Amino acid sequence: MENSSLAALYTSYVGSAPVEIEELPSSGSNRRYFRLKGEQTLIGVLGTSREENEAFIYMADHFGKKGLPVPEVVACAEDKMVYLQRDLGDKLLFGEIEKGRLTRSYSAHEKELLVKTIRLLPDIQFAGAVGMDFSVCFPTPQFDTRSVMWDLNYFKYCFLKATGLEFQEDKLEDDFQALAEVLMRSQSGTFMYRDFQSRNVMIKDGEPWFIDFQGGRRGPFYYDVASFLWQAKANFPDSLRQELLAEYIDSLRKYQPIDEAYFHEQLRHFVLFRTLQVLGAYGFRGYFEKKPHFMQSVPFAIENLRQLLDKPYAEYPYLNEVLTRLVGMKQFSDALQKHALTVKVMSFAYKKGIPNDASGNGGGYVFDCRGINNPGKYERYKGFTGLDKNVIEFLETDGEVFDYLEHCYSLVDATVARYVERGFTNLMICYGCTGGQHRSVYCAQHTAEHISKKFNVKVELVHREQDIEQNFPVRNEH
Repeated sequence: MENSSLAALYTSYVGSAPVEIEELPSSGSNRRYFRLKGEQTLIGVLGTSREENEAFIYMADHFGKKGLPVPEVVACAEDKMVYLQRDLGDKLLFGEIEKGRLTRSYSAHEKELLVKTIRLLPDIQFAGAVGMDFSVCFPTPQFDTRSVMWDLNYFKYCFLKATGLEFQEDKLEDDFQALAEVLMRSQSGTFMYRDFQSRNVMIKDGEPWFIDFQGGRRGPFYYDVASFLWQAKANFPDSLRQELLAEYIDSLRKYQPIDEAYFHEQLRHFVLFRTLQVLGAYGFRGYFEKKPHFMQSVPFAIENLRQLLDKPYAEYPYLNEVLTRLVGMKQFSDALQKHALTVKVMSFAYKKGIPNDASGNGGGYVFDCRGINNPGKYERYKGFTGLDKNVIEFLETDGEVFDYLEHCYSLVDATVARYVERGFTNLMICYGCTGGQHRSVYCAQHTAEHISKKFNVKVELVHREQDIEQNFPVRNEH
């Protein structure tokens, strides 16, 4: 049935029938897309809601007249349930940045596409809003308190309750109201895309094109920034996120002056709200509709939420408490442990060889402690190790070991931070001395304790020649 209606519309517009109709992979919505090939290649869209279709058709025409990069709708059926648009190809931004998403190390080309995209966002938000009839927006013309509460309750009922976590609903509702009030103080006359993320941006001839904006409405520009930069599966390192945020702010200045301190503070609340909204959607699509793609995204969103809570939301004390318990649930903390960085710190004797790296990554840092004054030269220390008080006092008396470790820490800290940011799972740090008993043991022990205190990573400590092992687990603290 749908193929015949698409074929009829194509024939009416082109003047000849399509020779092939190919259904394209579906996304999260109920809309279906087809590629119709013939004298022209066009995209056919079959929607389930006339109002939603009308919103897209109107917006595409409105944005196109503004010179914004959106697909042109060339024909639509009288009932608006089927329409045809220009074919932008098959390249989604999400796919074009795949290597970066998987490795958390984005190439210059990937960064260029992201920068182009984020710098275009203020254009559709501000220039796109000029002269727009927001009454055609579906399902609502503007972002308001009611829509905020819809999304927060979506999170509560479709995700939070599905996890089995217990909470007091009245206290949670009070904080939901407080969050809504904070969000609503940012109301503006701008266009809010609402689902601005890398799956809704196509790349044609190296340039971004915006698609699937039919859920847009009048609303604050912060929402789209949060949607794009904190998209769960985009997996942006924080350093890249900050670079892109600076690019957005620079582009935004074309339209209005920016108080950066206020901008960043207000954005935090929208990132929290968007993260909860996304978890609600994942819960509905995953827990209730049993779609695995959405369940696979949950750990990424939970990790975003965990990082947000590193700076508590004092404005919403009970919500903050509930979310802290949520990210600490075993079903999520187990996933964190699985993907968390493990730092293996070892002491060893050079005469018995440098330790092998069991992770298969070829090893990491190997620090030579043999330049440090050696307690092993003295008979009274030969029965002790770098864990014993008298050896520790010997090594620390002249301060040489402190200077040595300070240099080691500067290298190690930078690497651990970078490995965490890039999502790496293994790092090895070895300290060697003549016998693997005094200096290397002291340095390995202090390095393991230092890393465990400074970073929320798993640390495995091995004093090889002493046959001593100690584990420092991920703390999961905020």
